[in-house]
Amino acid sequence: MVHDVVVEQVHEAVRERYGQIALSAQPAQAASCCGEGAECCGADLYDVETGHLPAEVTGLSLGCGDPITLATLRRGETVLDLGSGAGIDCFLAAERVGETGQVIGVDMTPAMLEKANRHKERLGRANVEFRLGQIEALPVADKTVDVVISNCVVNLSPDKAAVFREAFRVLKPGGRLAVSDMVTQGRFGAAARADMNAWAACMTGAEDVVDYVGYITAAGFAAVSVRDKGAPQVELAGGLSVPMGARLFSAVVTAVKPG
Repeated sequence: MVHDVVVEQVHEAVRERYGQIALSAQPAQAASCCGEGAECCGADLYDVETGHLPAEVTGLSLGCGDPITLATLRRGETVLDLGSGAGIDCFLAAERVGETGQVIGVDMTPAMLEKANRHKERLGRANVEFRLGQIEALPVADKTVDVVISNCVVNLSPDKAAVFREAFRVLKPGGRLAVSDMVTQGRFGAAARADMNAWAACMTGAEDVVDYVGYITAAGFAAVSVRDKGAPQVELAGGLSVPMGARLFSAVVTAVKPG
């Protein structure tokens, strides 16, 4: 059971960190979730082309992978981005679903939403909408979304079980989950968990792969897959946790809501 005090403490730490980044970071200084020079996510986050987007968008991606390629989006689909930040994944998704599709970004940091809406106007993306909210309680109606994506945000949540329950709720039957996230093999200790700076930096909020898969399956998803971005040939969803320490890695996560 997640305590309300813990939830609010984590939310405040995350909101403060990303609010400061939105207000002060220069483009290209915070491109990945772990900050400049970090090696946790690899040098190149995206397989899709991003050079046509403004530097103010790409420089604030703050991701750990490429959920756009992972999601194999189709024209006309409705896409929901959990923790949309400055909007890079929403804008890339909008290009793929076309004018007949829709993209919804949900983020709890007002400063990030302000930037995202400014970028939306600059890019003229009428099929993108940004909403203020928490990913544990999405401001989205039941069974209205074809694909849920997210990029290095679920690890920031203090209640990941709620995140996946909400993703399941808003997806249509047969809908898809495509997430890039930080996951561990092994579990962080209590002292590491209590470090809010490390949690907000996408490190100690990460869950062991066994627990992570458990949250997804408990929500009702099927065909769950978790793979290390650096070794995508190895399926980890059925693996065993490591008893001591925690190896942090960028994960490629997919699942399906049964039709």
